[in-house]
Amino acid sequence: MSTARRSTPIDRRTSATSAALVALPRRAPLPAHHPAPVLDVVVPVHNEENDLEPCVRRLHAHLAETFPYPFRITIADNASTDRTPQIAERLAGELSGTDWIRLAEKGRGRALHTAWSRSSAPVLAYLDVDLSTDLAALLPLVAPLISGHSDIAIGTRLARGSRVVRGPKREFISRCYNGLLRGTLAVGFSDAQCGFKAVRRDVAERLLPLVEDQEWFFDTEMLVIAERAGLRIHEVPVDWVDDPDSRVDILATALADLRGMARLGRALAGGRLPLAALRRAEGLDEAAGLPPALVPQLLRFAAVGVASTLFYLLLYSMLRPATGAQAANALALLASAVANTAANRRLTFGVRGRGGVLRHQLKGMVAFLVGLTLTSGSLAVLHSTAPGAGPRVELLTLIAANLAATLLRFLLLRAWVFPGHRSRRTTGPSAS
Repeated sequence: MSTARRSTPIDRRTSATSAALVALPRRAPLPAHHPAPVLDVVVPVHNEENDLEPCVRRLHAHLAETFPYPFRITIADNASTDRTPQIAERLAGELSGTDWIRLAEKGRGRALHTAWSRSSAPVLAYLDVDLSTDLAALLPLVAPLISGHSDIAIGTRLARGSRVVRGPKREFISRCYNGLLRGTLAVGFSDAQCGFKAVRRDVAERLLPLVEDQEWFFDTEMLVIAERAGLRIHEVPVDWVDDPDSRVDILATALADLRGMARLGRALAGGRLPLAALRRAEGLDEAAGLPPALVPQLLRFAAVGVASTLFYLLLYSMLRPATGAQAANALALLASAVANTAANRRLTFGVRGRGGVLRHQLKGMVAFLVGLTLTSGSLAVLHSTAPGAGPRVELLTLIAANLAATLLRFLLLRAWVFPGHRSRRTTGPSAS
């Protein structure tokens, strides 16, 4: 058993800034014969005296039978007050390759940060003690990290290939949470909360000092920072059965997650995270610390946007004398929105075939309604403040409003309409 000194966010970020002076090396596969443990699976626990022993014994048996490399299981007990520490100590003594650590403070993120920071295994993972996720997905989860293909791997319950058994309340909350992440932080991964993740140790050494949260938002913060730095995230569809005995305080966790999103969003917008600490030597896009696919997507989107805007203005000018300003704006915007969604679907996001066309157009209509509200609102404000404004002033006003609507539309297309088509992301099928 061991404990670790609690570091502050300033300590961790100072360390990460120093590490940023040297780029991460190129990803490389691990050797076929590796004498030391290749995989360290952490099981974070707090007052889990009933579930701990069956979980660890089942996990140990599964790894012994199916995992081709040496492994370690680490029980990370964070401030349990029941018999969990005694059970963990006994299991560590009985099962080969099993260890345990004891933390004086609660927090799943704190337990993972501590356990991963002290591990020497080249691949680090964790899973929830209730074993809601089928262990058959464990080898597919870590294989891309062992082979050198990816930097982080996560289980997802929201892909088409996943099989999930849980109540409508938790399903609704999960989808709302991940939808909120896509809408606010423009993430590309589908499931931030599944307790089934793995990371390469060289990445963890740079990534963990940047993660401030020590509770349930730890996973989300880690993934958002990794994606913004251009790291490759692999998603694995999982079979998952809800634990009816879950003791997570949903309201308190939701509020903490919202605070975490706001804090992380401010840090990213202000450039306060040293994302260069996570860049690979093979050369990633250096533009403003954004995901590598973003710059070429923006260029293609801008080209489509210029053509759409010219089409919109031409159509508006033709319809305006016969229908009036508001009706001409609505009709021109509707026609250009359909054409814009179709063009961006193929040219910007590389979607081919007819699959999902209707769904994409319907979502595009939502973006259209946002643009309609913004442009129509600008016309209404113009007519109320300057009743005598002519068509030229109207056009200038609509151009300015359309620029704002275009930026918002790109964010919606990238984060919501076509979330599964971002070139740096390697995943299973995306949820829809």
